[in-house]
Amino acid sequence: MGKTRDKTLSRVVGASLIGSTIEWYDFFLYGVVAGIVFNKLYFPVEDPIVSTLLAYATFAVGFVARPIGGIIFGHFGDKIGRKSMLITSLGIMGGSTVLIALIPTYNQIGIWAPICLLLLRILQGIGLGGEWGGAVLMTFEHAPLKKRGLYASLPQIGLSIGLLLSSGVVGLLSSTLTDSQFMTWGWRTAFALSSILIFLGLWIRLNVSESPEFKKVKERNKESNMPIKDMWKNNTGNVLAGMGARYIDGVFFNVMGVFSITYLTSSLDLSRTEALLGVSAAAFVMCFFIPLFGHVSDRVGRTRTYLIGSLVTGFSALPAFWIMSNSNGNILLIWLSLIIPLGILYSSVYGPEAALFAELFDAPVRYTGMSFVYQFSGIFASGLTPIIATALLGYNNGSPFLLSLYVIFAGIVSAISVWWIGKNKVKTTQNIQSEVIIKKG
Repeated sequence: MGKTRDKTLSRVVGASLIGSTIEWYDFFLYGVVAGIVFNKLYFPVEDPIVSTLLAYATFAVGFVARPIGGIIFGHFGDKIGRKSMLITSLGIMGGSTVLIALIPTYNQIGIWAPICLLLLRILQGIGLGGEWGGAVLMTFEHAPLKKRGLYASLPQIGLSIGLLLSSGVVGLLSSTLTDSQFMTWGWRTAFALSSILIFLGLWIRLNVSESPEFKKVKERNKESNMPIKDMWKNNTGNVLAGMGARYIDGVFFNVMGVFSITYLTSSLDLSRTEALLGVSAAAFVMCFFIPLFGHVSDRVGRTRTYLIGSLVTGFSALPAFWIMSNSNGNILLIWLSLIIPLGILYSSVYGPEAALFAELFDAPVRYTGMSFVYQFSGIFASGLTPIIATALLGYNNGSPFLLSLYVIFAGIVSAISVWWIGKNKVKTTQNIQSEVIIKKG
């Protein structure tokens, strides 16, 4: 029985991880390319700051679409099942990414080029909106109660692998192709490669079992008729606090993992390849520290780990950008200023985050609840961050000081929010008790 359970759990973890990797590869490939390709080919205005802002605006639209996907997939995931929604979300996300590779430029079809890009970006957002909650939930609900922080963090590694692949592929193409070749067809290759990953991910996900907790909910006829309504009715405080806790995650990752590439190449005159290699190295290190902090949260507590991580992560932006600005082109210092904050410190937030959000809700509304918290907060925490970062940098004459203060502010907001969650543990206790009852029942 134990071996069968371990085998099932391993299969679920593998399916969630590879699917999550594909989703994040697709999604952040857009973010990596937005500031170095789309601003030139799809938004060709004279002012480079304006064109970059327009490119990042379509990046932000994906985050606006994600709550829609979270609500749609969360609703059916709580009523029909987690597995079927994961397969659907993967198809939508991957298909839209492949189609982006085929869009003609502004010079070829005019205004229809950015319109097509915008529409496919919306589809990307909807797909990812349903992906994250389902992937995390499958491992969370299959895992032993005392190891849920660890197992729920494993699909989170998909973010770092996806970022590693997206920045790595673009970096490889940048270093092996001329600038003209990269701008003409090289970047399209990175998007087209997603098709290979889609088929692999679908094949694996078709061979996993449904969540045992959801099976129990179905057997006891405890499904919610309207999960989004019940989520707000019974969990208003947890929803708001969860969104506040998510703030530092979205802000920090998009500043250090996405916007930093534009900053390093435009403000510090670093080559595109060098900037991408630094982010890739940080993503590689993150692969090991995400599960470490997930495990730490099982031992010392979810809220304590997240609270300390929020503050340390937020305040690390100040020395990180100071080192970048005063590095005098020392590539090793620049890379360390990315690897330590993004690869290590940020993992103290992102590792325990999945289990923290899952424990805010009971099983009948959990898919909807955690998806809504994560995706809706992503509009202001993630989607607007590159735009805010670009504006703050321009307002402060290229100095990243105000941007660093903004990141610190996000860390403080998240720390206060997770402190509130820790002070109101009644709901978490009820969650655990209800899970035990469901399993016994």
